[in-house]
Amino acid sequence: MDAQGRGRAGDNNVDPADQWVFDANTGNYELRLDPAGQDAARPADRKPAGSRRAANKSGGDTDTRPLPTQRGRRGEDADADERAGGGRAARRAAGSRTASPSVAGPSSRRKRKPKATGKKKALYWTAGVLGFVLVAGCGGAFYLYQQLNGNISKVDVGVENDAVSSGPVNVLIIGTDARSGKGNSGYGDAGSVGHADTTILMHISKDRTNATALSIPRDMITDIPTCPTKQKDGSTKNIPGEHGVRFNTSLGQEGRDPGCTWRTVEKLTGLKINHFMMADFNAVKDLSTAVDGVEVCAGKDINDPKSHLKLKAGRHIVKGEQALAFVRTRHTVGTGSDLSRIQLQQQFLSSLIRKLKSSAFSSPGKLYDVSQAATKALTVDTGIGTANKLLDFGTDLKKVDIDKVTFATVPVLDNPDDPATVILNKTASDPLFAMVRADHTLAKGKKGKGKKSAPVKKAPPEQVRVDVTNGGGPIGSAQETVDWLQNSKAAKLSTNAGNAPAKLAATRLEYAPNQADQAATLADWMGLPKSALKKSSHNAGDRVPMKLTLGKDFKAPGTPVDAPTETPDGVQNVNADDKNVCAK
Repeated sequence: MDAQGRGRAGDNNVDPADQWVFDANTGNYELRLDPAGQDAARPADRKPAGSRRAANKSGGDTDTRPLPTQRGRRGEDADADERAGGGRAARRAAGSRTASPSVAGPSSRRKRKPKATGKKKALYWTAGVLGFVLVAGCGGAFYLYQQLNGNISKVDVGVENDAVSSGPVNVLIIGTDARSGKGNSGYGDAGSVGHADTTILMHISKDRTNATALSIPRDMITDIPTCPTKQKDGSTKNIPGEHGVRFNTSLGQEGRDPGCTWRTVEKLTGLKINHFMMADFNAVKDLSTAVDGVEVCAGKDINDPKSHLKLKAGRHIVKGEQALAFVRTRHTVGTGSDLSRIQLQQQFLSSLIRKLKSSAFSSPGKLYDVSQAATKALTVDTGIGTANKLLDFGTDLKKVDIDKVTFATVPVLDNPDDPATVILNKTASDPLFAMVRADHTLAKGKKGKGKKSAPVKKAPPEQVRVDVTNGGGPIGSAQETVDWLQNSKAAKLSTNAGNAPAKLAATRLEYAPNQADQAATLADWMGLPKSALKKSSHNAGDRVPMKLTLGKDFKAPGTPVDAPTETPDGVQNVNADDKNVCAK
């Protein structure tokens, strides 16, 4: 083995795990390659580690797609014999270490040293697979040294955000179906340019207490905006946008890079993206192998000749090729569509997060394996394109607990014009996107022990009496709202009171204490937040109307003024800590 990875020059008796030393001051492990009493090896003293990729098998159909993955991986060496030999046990038995001329040391085993010197710097990355472990793997850590920078590919998408921001963070996780590169062949369409076939937008809350991961169906019809792409010669080429095309063509098609998918998702959701991460087929195989397998559950026997997945009903540990087959299968589960496969991928990622948190960091050797697999799997934007930046990024997001990570699928409908594609379900997706934009969590909170106030009884529609004025909404909003209230809600006592005397930033409903039931009904119809409700101190007469002033936040009747705080109906979702999810 090389000096950087698992051995030291001139020392054939050193167990690789013994080179990871626990620092009592920081509570972290550090990789030390030099004799006791000297500093840890410097990045210049190390060489890139060889590839530890699992053996590749062929098979699959052109419709099946991988878990979020990266294309265009660089500098892979031949498969390591030790992978086939059974992990760390095989490495012990082999007993061979390849000496490196750039790192010297005695052949005797060095003594462990309890404290690190000031020059020893272990980069702590509370990170994870394809972005998810960045926020959910808070029970462990990856140790990224400067030499691991060479494992990470990066793409300049024309936007370079700081690694750390003070507000919410949106990370775009892209899985490409690229068939080029070592370990990526034999999975169907050999000519694929690498489309965005698994895409997940991960939103991390401003206070870093929760995260929402939105899966975007690859076959959803959408618009792709014009996007600038950096060429090899340093020039910028604008790729024309398209209307009414599959979402997955936002990457690869016409030479589009991850920045095009980035801009497509921003246009679709209204969320500003901070960073992206992309990886390829090998990410699933290598990361599942690095953690000694991931537990999955099959609700029935699965035998898919397309993905080559054969599983009996029940729980199984999958890794390598079998793990990839699990996240690619679709023909024998659910409806046989990509939407069913999305649920399999969510199950796999949730289980992988739990595995990383509970046991993947149980030994220094495991830390090393996982950090190598993760960094080699990633292609990222320049804003997080170095180990130091990933360190800052991961440390910022480490507070999120696994039970506060929720996977959801962007709601879609069958496309009446093309049964092979789907269209956005705006009725369900609009409030979902608004919820995420407002930084509201989809995770179920723990029930409080305090007493809850009794809900206000709602008045029937025929008793709701309100004057509507326009104080900042679109022109004609007052009359449009009255028409909607009378025709759609049967609130015949609603009246257009014209323009308000002053503009308001936020919509307001003024009511008297004896009109609380009417206010509750109207607020529910309009989607008004509690902050919009202004109760007076005195009761009103029987024929005195409430006053609804439409502010600048008003868009249209029927569109909630405030984002919902509960997951909208029709949105598939699952908590990452739910261990009872099975593929059916």
